Parts: sequence; structure tokens; C-alpha cells
Amino acid sequence: MTIKVLRDQSLPMRHIVHVRNHILSTDGSVEEGGSDAGPSPHDLYDAALSACKALTVVWYAKRKNIPLEHVEVSMERDASEERQGTYRLAATLHLTGNLTETQRAELLAAAQKCPIHKLMTSVTTEVTTVLG
Repeated sequence: MTIKVLRDQSLPMRHIVHVRNHILSTDGSVEEGGSDAGPSPHDLYDAALSACKALTVVWYAKRKNIPLEHVEVSMERDASEERQGTYRLAATLHLTGNLTETQRAELLAAAQKCPIHKLMTSVTTEVTTVLG
């Protein structure tokens, strides 16, 4: 899969991200010199984990016939020690439906095993950057 990111000439920092048939806008905050015309790359990173947890919980509930009605993921970021090598994300799941405590625990365990969570915590990611 190829993701393309192209600069939007109308704003100083905003870029348009093309993923398959989807288009997203990303920008820096006003404090960073951007126009806040979209989520920052850090926001997208955090959102990827949030979305993965939500999708994994829904998939698991359907597979196990758990009566989940709604899932919401709230993500809190603590980047205060990022430059020292620690980036903290705290996810809170808000689940609704006629769920037992056992089912809630199962859904929490499923969320903790989402693929992006594993990528962020268990896998060595190698990144190369070249000029094209």
C-alpha cells in the first residue's frame, strides 16, 4: 500500500494525506506555525491506536455474540518526556450495552490486543527515508 502526502499550497503547513480512496487533512497547530486545519501527525498516531481499539472491540463482540451497542475510546496523551524516549498514551473505553462484568473484561482484553497496540509496543519498526 502506498500513502501519499501532498502539500496544500493554500496554507503554510497543511498537507493532504491520500490513503487508498480516502483523503485526510493534516496540519500543525497555530503554536507550531500551522493553521490547525487538521489533526497533527501526533494526533493521527494517537487516533490510529484509538480507532484500532474501537474496531477490535466491535469485531470481537460480533464474533462472540456479545451485546455491545456502542464503543467510544478516549485517548489522553502525555508527551512531556517524549524527547527522553517515553511517550505515554492512556486509553479509556466507554462501552454500552447489556454487558456482564465478564463480557466487559473480555472486551477490554481484546482492546489491549489490537494490532496497532502490538505495533506500538511489541514490534521493531524500521523506517527508511530516501529522496525520490
